Amino acid sequence: MRLAEELELDLVEISPNAEPPVCKITDYNKFLYEQKKREKMLKAKSTQITVKEIRFGPQTDEHDYEFKKKNAMKFLKEGSKLKAFVFFKGRSIIYKDQGQILLLRLAQDLEEFGKVETMPVLEGKRMTMFIAPKKKK
Repeated sequence: MRLAEELELDLVEISPNAEPPVCKITDYNKFLYEQKKREKMLKAKSTQITVKEIRFGPQTDEHDYEFKKKNAMKFLKEGSKLKAFVFFKGRSIIYKDQGQILLLRLAQDLEEFGKVETMPVLEGKRMTMFIAPKKKK
């Protein structure tokens, strides 16, 4: 502390849990600036994962399916996760096997762009499946 006072600087505790605690003689404002800069760099390097949704009906037409498949490919190429689900309205729940076939077909068509995280699961009136993008080499 005496040395820091002589140099007109601050004594900053770097690692308080170490035995003995690690301290450094430096300008405190400069230390704070460098710490914020380091945190900002780490935040910039981390990636934010977005989840895009695609909704089907149990008896989705071929053209609609192709259109939604094209959008799904675009989402996976961008690096977003894909949540594909079939929504059953009213009595259409009797077609749950068609919904499962539709989602499995989508998974097979998107095999080169992403891999299935969870297989189709029926939750209430929705059958949901998640597809994660494949890592770029």
